[in-house]
Amino acid sequence: MRIGLLTGNSVHPLLAAATGIWRADGHCVEQLHPDAVLPADPADVYLLKARTPAAIALARALEERGVPVLNSAAATEFCQDRIRMAHLAEAAGLPFPNTTAPGALRELTAIDRPLVVKSRRSRRDDLVARIDDLAQLHALAAAWPEEPVVLQDFVPGDGWDHKLWVVAGRVFAARRRSELAAGPKVPDVPVDGPHPWSDLALRVGEVFDLEVYGVDLLEVDGTPLIVDINAFPGIRGSVDAARVLAELAIRVSLTPDDHDRALHRQQ
Repeated sequence: MRIGLLTGNSVHPLLAAATGIWRADGHCVEQLHPDAVLPADPADVYLLKARTPAAIALARALEERGVPVLNSAAATEFCQDRIRMAHLAEAAGLPFPNTTAPGALRELTAIDRPLVVKSRRSRRDDLVARIDDLAQLHALAAAWPEEPVVLQDFVPGDGWDHKLWVVAGRVFAARRRSELAAGPKVPDVPVDGPHPWSDLALRVGEVFDLEVYGVDLLEVDGTPLIVDINAFPGIRGSVDAARVLAELAIRVSLTPDDHDRALHRQQ
């Protein structure tokens, strides 16, 4: 079996661990850079780790050739837009903070309550910050003047995020120090055993049509609040997650039938 990794970073911990499993089982693992052209002889399945426009366009072209992609190009692209994410979550009855899209930061002229400002487009090294007053707003606008953003009401928590990662219906969890919390960063704290909000994480996958994804949650007065959803996140230090991912890719590559897919590619 040939397994393709659509990524610019093949040493990503989750992918690296899964690659070791595939190769030990005799499978071939190939990297496809997001800026590459559509291969003449594609692999049997691709894992879409990159989320750039070029990567999504390449994934969509592969799908049009009949090649399965995890996650799909459409689902991955949808999760890049935080306002669309918020609207779908609200429509599906998922607990999500009130989210608005005012445009660029320079267009904001007032603030009457603590807010969380995020880049509208979710990506590596995007903007996530809390602002409490005009001085902070002006400083942030000076640093990110043209950045399209979304605003969410700041919800006080205990300084920790609940990170729930789902691979093929299996939930893995940890607690991580919040990006907005003061003090030094500390290592993730794994959560052993079933997580009380696993069913909510699985519901997210159904709503957003995702197989490999992460859900960031806050606990507010004993109830969960979803603050972000990520297609194909990193899951560090979990051999079980890598094994489930490896099995998922093999299973997906065999559906539809190999012969039918080969005929489709030749058309």
